[in-house]
Amino acid sequence: MLPHKPMAASISLTRRTLVQAAGLVAVNIGLAGCGFRLRGSQAFAFQRIAILPHPGGAVVQELRRAFGPAVQVLAADAPIAQAQLVLNVVNEQRERVVVGVNASGQVRELQLRMRVRLQLRTAQGKEIIEGDDIAQQRDISYNESAALAKEAEEALLYRDMQSDIVQQILRRLAAIQPGQLD
Repeated sequence: MLPHKPMAASISLTRRTLVQAAGLVAVNIGLAGCGFRLRGSQAFAFQRIAILPHPGGAVVQELRRAFGPAVQVLAADAPIAQAQLVLNVVNEQRERVVVGVNASGQVRELQLRMRVRLQLRTAQGKEIIEGDDIAQQRDISYNESAALAKEAEEALLYRDMQSDIVQQILRRLAAIQPGQLD
């Protein structure tokens, strides 16, 4: 004889599945109503971009990798005239500032700052963004007994700020309209 499932367990499982599905539908409707949507790939009004300087700092290198297959990032030896846009990362600056000390003068809190200045123009020289600063900062506690761990945490926070800045630059580039490229 084959084992037999109790009918009540089967109904309970089906009811639970329906309640979970209804909950997911309600959450999706609620999120759609507030304007939330997941970040997808961005659509750009241009197909070719030159990013200066070559090779550039960490932000420039991550920015070169961040473009999808729809946008071609020109190589270092390619003529600028081939690009529709020229993005120049003028300055990439990292700072480490002491913001808190204890009674004996030992550092207890630091603030990590990252600032990037960029300019954007067409290959013909028309300025789109003349000199825009993007800044990020993170607070970090400090302890001399865990200096190596705090150093690794600092590096992680700088990478996080760098990725945030690259995403902000990509969103600004995605906001460019085709009429601005003329």
